Amino acid sequence: MTIADIGYGKQFEGWYDRVFQDDAATRATVEALAGFHPDPARGTLELGVGTGRIALPLSHRVGPVTGVDSSQEMLAALEKKADQGEVVAELGDIRTYRGDRLYGLVYCVCSTLALILDPEGHREAVARAAEHLRPGGRLLIETHNRPGIVAQHQGLARTTMFVPYPEPNTGIQMHATLLMENQLWHVSTVWFESDGTHRIGTETVRLLTPDEVDDYARAAGLQPEGRYSDWQRTDYVPEAGLFITSYTKPA
Repeated sequence: MTIADIGYGKQFEGWYDRVFQDDAATRATVEALAGFHPDPARGTLELGVGTGRIALPLSHRVGPVTGVDSSQEMLAALEKKADQGEVVAELGDIRTYRGDRLYGLVYCVCSTLALILDPEGHREAVARAAEHLRPGGRLLIETHNRPGIVAQHQGLARTTMFVPYPEPNTGIQMHATLLMENQLWHVSTVWFESDGTHRIGTETVRLLTPDEVDDYARAAGLQPEGRYSDWQRTDYVPEAGLFITSYTKPA
């Protein structure tokens, strides 16, 4: 099995959980995934498990979660939190991963799919997800929404955004650039700690639309089921920064 790691985990090692915290948004994602699960007894698979921010609390709701990630650093951080839930971690590339079982729910969230920068890679990742679904199972994908991100730029190729965090004197500043006719989004993130220190991470993602992901899913034999702007199942609108799509595997 070929594993290609882009170095995302190494860049954010030690501070990923500071940016993506156990907050209301995380809890909403976990609750929604548990609600979408067609049958927890049939198992759960996360593609791009990271440090277990979603999988660990979800395991309290649906039972053990298998989590795949290409980053040794991310999986090492997950291992340190093993007492917070039951996750079976596997090192793997979501485009080529082939496990030894099928699942009732497969999910890929937090724009993990967007870290793949070519359409063929997206197609392969969705196909692998479909292969791991039981008949009647469900696939959920959450990723950046191209028209929504473009709208946030307000006609500019480059923009800067700051998001304060609840903890005093902490927050993130994002310096973002749209590239390749708005297909790619290059973002440098500066994390500010309350003690005056900061960390910097840079990533490039390929922005997607629900129609594109629907096409990949259909090619993999799945049936599109729904598209949303958030985990409260709000109807999809182009202005949303993220979108969520759901698919089922014919029984």
